[in-house]
Amino acid sequence: METVTIDGVAIGPGHPPYIVAELSANHNGSLERALATIDEAKRRGAHAIKLQTYTADTMTLDSDRPEFRITGGLWDGYRLYDLFQWAHTPFEWHQALFDHARQLGLTVFSTPFDETAVDLLEDLDAPAYKIASFELTDLPLVAYVARTGKPMIMSTGMASEQEIADAVATARGAGCKQLVLLHCVSSYPAPMEQANLAQVPELGKRFDVVPGLSDHTLGTTASVAAVALGACLIEKHFMLSREDQSPDSGFSIEPEELERLCRETRDAWLAVGTPGFERVSAEDSNRSFRRSIYFVRDLKAGHRITEGDVRRIRPGAGLPPRYYEDLMGRRLSQDVTRGTPTDWGYFDD
Repeated sequence: METVTIDGVAIGPGHPPYIVAELSANHNGSLERALATIDEAKRRGAHAIKLQTYTADTMTLDSDRPEFRITGGLWDGYRLYDLFQWAHTPFEWHQALFDHARQLGLTVFSTPFDETAVDLLEDLDAPAYKIASFELTDLPLVAYVARTGKPMIMSTGMASEQEIADAVATARGAGCKQLVLLHCVSSYPAPMEQANLAQVPELGKRFDVVPGLSDHTLGTTASVAAVALGACLIEKHFMLSREDQSPDSGFSIEPEELERLCRETRDAWLAVGTPGFERVSAEDSNRSFRRSIYFVRDLKAGHRITEGDVRRIRPGAGLPPRYYEDLMGRRLSQDVTRGTPTDWGYFDD
C-alpha cells in the first residue's frame, strides 16, 4: 500500500496515526459552538477537523411516509427530514469554518453527500474528501468526488466485500490516486464486542489501500487497539460536552478524551515497532544482570569442580548457564575465592 498525503502530512505505514475529529452535528445549530469545537480540536492534538456538507433537502424528502421515519436506535421516532434539518451544517457557514481552521493550522475537509456539496467544497479548495458509509454504494457520487483528484477516505460500514470492491474500482477508475479505507460499524454507538478490528489490516491487504477506523464505539479503547493492528487514520466524533445533547452526543468524545486518544494512539504506534530478534537499546543496562555461573566456595588450584562449587546466579559476569554441565570435573589452574565469576581462564583442561 502507498502513503496518502493530506495537507502535506503523510498517512500510512511508518507514519504516526492521523487523528480526525468529526464535528458532524455537534455544533447543535450554533456557528459559535462550531468554531469553539475547532479551537478545542486543535488544542487537544487532532490533525484535522471534518465537517459534513448537506442539507435536509439534499439528503432526503420532506415526507411522512413510514419508510422516511426512523424506528429504533438513537434517533427512534424521528423523520429523516427533521433529523437532517437539525443536524446539518449550513452551507453558508463553511467559509468561516474553513478559514478559522486554516488560521489555526488545522486541516479541514468534509464529507459531501451530493454533487452540490462537492462543488461548494471545491470552491473552498478542500484538501481531501470523505465518503460516508451510507453513501459508499452511491457510485455516481464516488466518481464525482474522485474526479477532483483529491485524496479520498471511504468508510465501509454495512458494505459487503463486493460493494467495497465496486466503490474502490469506481474511485480509482475516475482518477483517485490516494485512497484510505476505514473499517466501520454503522451502529450508534457500536457495541465493543462487534467492533471486529481484525478487519482493519484485512482492508489494507485486500484492497491495497491505507487502512483506518471510523470508530463509533464508546471511549477510545477500540481506536488504540486498531492502531496496534495497523490502522493509519482514526476518525472519531467530537464535541465540547455531551451535555449539549446533539444528534451525535451519544457516541462522541469530549476534549479530554480526544487528547487521550491522540496521545495513546501515538503510544500504541510507537509500541508496535517491527518484528525481529535484535534487542532494543533500552535493555542494555540490564543485560549484565542476567544469570551466569559463579564460584560459591573458596577453592584451591588443582581442584576438580563439583556441583557444590558453582551456581547459576545473577549477575551475568560469569560464563553463561549453558556451560554449567561442561564445568563439572574440570581442574582449576589457580586458587579462586567465593563470589568470583567463572571464566575459561581459571581452568587448565
